[in-house]
Amino acid sequence: MVVFEKGRPKPAHYRRFRIRTVSGADDYAMLREVLKRRFKHLDRETPTPWAILPDLILIDGGKGQLNAALAVIGEAGAASVSVASLAKEKEEVFIPPRAEPIVLPSRSLGLQLLQRLRDEAHRFALGYYQKVRRKETFASAFDDIPGIG
Repeated sequence: MVVFEKGRPKPAHYRRFRIRTVSGADDYAMLREVLKRRFKHLDRETPTPWAILPDLILIDGGKGQLNAALAVIGEAGAASVSVASLAKEKEEVFIPPRAEPIVLPSRSLGLQLLQRLRDEAHRFALGYYQKVRRKETFASAFDDIPGIG
């Protein structure tokens, strides 16, 4: 999860989510898990930074990912948050309740900002994924034996 404010990244607010309940590659299930965990803090009595609702949630994907996100966001009581998705192949922007995507000109500053958000999320997630895989790659049965390092 990356956070932008006034068009600029706020790395201190970025968060990583280790997928706990999904095995294999299921984009929709992973997206649902992350959003449920992100919004489960909304109903707490003690306010936390997580209880702040964003102005916009940008989903990386098409209509299917957008619909999965909308279902979770509605269940979490965050239906007032604007949601959009950016499909990579043709850079189509899906905004509910529109049935058809919006295709912005490639030189559009709005499209460039959305692409920057998506690319930053990819960069951040890829770095985390590589870190996790690197630890798994260099793991050994000897790591679990006390006194051996």
